[in-house]
This record gives sequence, C-alpha cells and structure tokens, in this order.
Amino acid sequence: MHTTDGRVAVLGDALIDEIRTDEGSTDHVGGAGLNVAVGLSRLGVPTTLLASIGDDADGGSIRAFLAEHDVELVATINPFGTGRAVSLRVAGEPSYVFTDAAVARGLDFSAEQLSVLEAAPLVAVSSYPFDDAALTDRLLRVVGTDPVRLVVDPNPRPGFLPGGAAQIADFVAGFERVAASTLLVKVGDDDAELVAGRSLADWQETLLASGTGGVLATRGSAGASLVLAGSADGATDTAAGTALTRGISSADGEVVDTMGAGDATFASIVASLLAERREPGSVEWSGALDRAMDVAAATVRAPGALLRLPR
Repeated sequence: MHTTDGRVAVLGDALIDEIRTDEGSTDHVGGAGLNVAVGLSRLGVPTTLLASIGDDADGGSIRAFLAEHDVELVATINPFGTGRAVSLRVAGEPSYVFTDAAVARGLDFSAEQLSVLEAAPLVAVSSYPFDDAALTDRLLRVVGTDPVRLVVDPNPRPGFLPGGAAQIADFVAGFERVAASTLLVKVGDDDAELVAGRSLADWQETLLASGTGGVLATRGSAGASLVLAGSADGATDTAAGTALTRGISSADGEVVDTMGAGDATFASIVASLLAERREPGSVEWSGALDRAMDVAAATVRAPGALLRLPR
C-alpha cells in the first residue's frame, strides 16, 4: 500500500538496459522514468514511481532496485513482461533497440495510481506514450490544471516510435497538448531533431507560446538554457522571457558515460521546483540551473545512469 505523505509522483518507463559491448552483455535496471524517480530520491525528495513492468524476474529486479533507493512503486502489470532496451555503445553514447514490452509502457491508472496522483504536489513525466491519444487524454484528465502540477520531459526515442512519420506527428501533437498545461518542460537538441523537425530554439519558442510555464533546453556538451514564460506563483528571480544559460560544469575525472545526464538534470530541476511548492518564493533559478549542471557533471563521471551528487 502506498503512502500519501506529499510524495512526488513520477510517470515513465522502467526497464532493463541490456548493454552489449565487445566484451559481452550486462543487465542494468534503467528507464528514463525510473532514473528520474531514483534521482529525486537521491536528492532527498520522497518519490513514488508509476510504471509498467512484468510479473517476472526482470520486474523483480526493478522492484528490488527501487526499494534499495527508497522509491515507492505502484505498478501497472505489463502482459508482455518487463521491457528491455538493448544498448550498443559508440564512444560512450548509447543507441537502443526496444522490445515490444518496452514500447507497450502505458499505465492502467488503477485506483491506487489515481490516489498517488491526487496526493502528489508535483507530477513529473519522463518517457510517456504521447502518441497514444487516449493515454494522453487520461493523463491530462487525472492530473488536472488546478493547480498546475505537471513537469514533463518527452524523452522520445526512435525505438519507441516504430511507426515512422505518422506516429512521430501524433507524439509531437500529444506532447505539445500536454506542454500547454505544465509548469516546465525539458527538451533536448536531439529531441528537436528527432520529433519536431526544427531547431531546438524554434521548438522552445513554440512551446512557450503554447502556454507552458518554462522550457529547460539541454544541448549536450554545449550546456543548457532555461526560459520562463512567466513567474510561477511569483517565485522566480528571472524575468519572463529571459534565458538563463549555463555551460557544462567542470568536475574531477574523465567523462565515462553520458547515459544519465539528461535524467539527472531533469531530476535536479524538479527538486528545485518542489522546494518552491513547499516554500513559496524559494526558487532562485540561476542557482537551480547551476546545481542541475553540477549534478549532471558528477553523473557522467561514473558508469550507468544513476544520479551522482557533486562532491
């Protein structure tokens, strides 16, 4: 049974990353939604993950990993089993092939999941099937807009969109419809190229015009920017429409694995937003973006996607 202690709800995928190299294959618990949920917990934020997993050994591995990191799981049981993402690494960058179970990552919005969503001060979404109009409608209906609680990273992957241009168009339409009812969205330069067919700057402008409260735009080795459309609950040090930009943070050690950088950045920003919801006026966005870049820099200096805290 889940607890109702103001835990952040994270909706997204939880799966097994099967990493293949010339030396062999290893399995790791992963998924964008899971990475964000665990990252929030490591940042001291009580978190519940809503995700689709199988009633199988891989699902058991996911449950054990989440319990180890003090993340509550309220699962939808996937009839196809637990999803897998087969990852091939080239110069540290992952490319993925997803199993059918991973693609079928929708939620059933059970009574227990609805209870979690009703109590959550923030609802963070990462890697949701926005191409499914019914699931997109359900998300908007159950989370609502009074107050606005959604924070979204669409996190599209080619393997999640096997239907080509038509499915990609559905995904963009669904995401942009949800974005109009969010506190903040995170998009990356690779996301813009894959699904929006435009530059990241152009997509950022479109999203701000649609009604989202802000856009966090990540640009890989070029850092990130944050633009706010307005002052959420009056709590910001940044004038509406002003872009804060940050390069990547320096840190000791070599970059080992970029796999978790985006999820770590997103989790850190969500944690800053939660502080504002608890203590109005407490978000100092310049510092929040600095912290997010520091967390990302620490994360990429260790293998895997687990959020790492700066020293």
